[in-house]
Amino acid sequence: MRWMRAAGRGLLVAALVLAAHAGAPGPGRESAQAAGRGPMTLVTAGDLTGYLPPLLREWNEEHPAEKVTLVELPESADETRAQMISELRSGSDRFDVLNIDVAWTSEFAAAGWIAPLERGRFPLDSFLSPVVDTATFDGRLYAVPYVTNAGLLYYRSDVLRREGLEPPRTWAELEHQARTVAPRHGLGGYAGQFLPYEGLTVNAVEAVHSAGGSILRDDGERVSVGSREARRALDFLAGGVREGWIPRESLGWKEEESRRAFQEGRLLFLRNWPYVYREAAAPGSAVAGRFGAVPLPGPGGPGTSVLGGSNLAVSSHSRHPASAADLIAHLTGEEVQRRVLTEGGLPPVRAALYRDPALVRDHPYLPTLRQSVLSAVPRPKSPRYDQVSLAVQAVVQDVLALRQTSGEAVPRLVRELAAISRGS
Repeated sequence: MRWMRAAGRGLLVAALVLAAHAGAPGPGRESAQAAGRGPMTLVTAGDLTGYLPPLLREWNEEHPAEKVTLVELPESADETRAQMISELRSGSDRFDVLNIDVAWTSEFAAAGWIAPLERGRFPLDSFLSPVVDTATFDGRLYAVPYVTNAGLLYYRSDVLRREGLEPPRTWAELEHQARTVAPRHGLGGYAGQFLPYEGLTVNAVEAVHSAGGSILRDDGERVSVGSREARRALDFLAGGVREGWIPRESLGWKEEESRRAFQEGRLLFLRNWPYVYREAAAPGSAVAGRFGAVPLPGPGGPGTSVLGGSNLAVSSHSRHPASAADLIAHLTGEEVQRRVLTEGGLPPVRAALYRDPALVRDHPYLPTLRQSVLSAVPRPKSPRYDQVSLAVQAVVQDVLALRQTSGEAVPRLVRELAAISRGS
């Protein structure tokens, strides 16, 4: 998700106050607060698209006793997570509603930082089914899906058309086209997000699952990465670096660096999130009208994406949890979800929107994205997810930098994840 990606920079960016909290208590105000109602603070990573303030401003106009203050933390997911945790660990009631990366739900729930929610309060059956799983932990609902995401393979349609080729469906086709076609057109072959940060974890998990493997079992405690499928996935990526169809410079790229490389016409293929489609199609883009998007390839056919996106949760320390739950219901309602897509360019969680003819006309990647989301998997569920992700990043970085073979790296990762699962 564009505004949740890890960039590793900056401290607190801004606090945008949409409406001031009411002044002296009036008649009935104390009883409303006692019922868990009153002003709230919504905290999120930086909103780069600017779509969120108008949505909350409308809420404030309609709910003068339950106005929302928006606090924007850094664009970097790592910084956002660190600042949220600092507040929550301290017992602060500063935040009421938290917009959290889907991978943090298990960690925040296990730590007791977010409160369980009543399933019947939200129309979960109307959401894309895989996204609901990201909002649960230990069989309970701890958040509500707000924005989803799945990786797509972007390709230069003009180049493939000239070569008489279809977009790749398998790793072998991707490798062949990236290795042979791209150089003939002065292009780099294939890139993803290979800098050691959360994006590298996502790319690695996608490769492992596409090969038929996994990182942790469903309970989040048992290590399952020690498999030939995991070695095959790492060998595929490392082979691309070694043979040059994955540019070495991409080992330092996050979402935006890789997007710019594709949008400037320097890549044949790119793995990235759906937000790239709107950016690459915009006036001034070097590839506008000359690219397309398909599901990620795998060894023998379509591969597996990792679910991205964010969930909305209520802080365990919120003084107004009833109002917070109402706000979450509002933001995940179908009309607001439509605007999340049309005004924010972010993939909604409501299933019906992906079949809306008008939306598909204006956002032609929606059917492909729906297919990718429905076949996607969550990142490893673990109450120590941050440690799991760091271990994956460190090991995969060494493989991509050709410092370790997959045969050396996979047993190392097994040992490190086992130690994390034991809490040692």
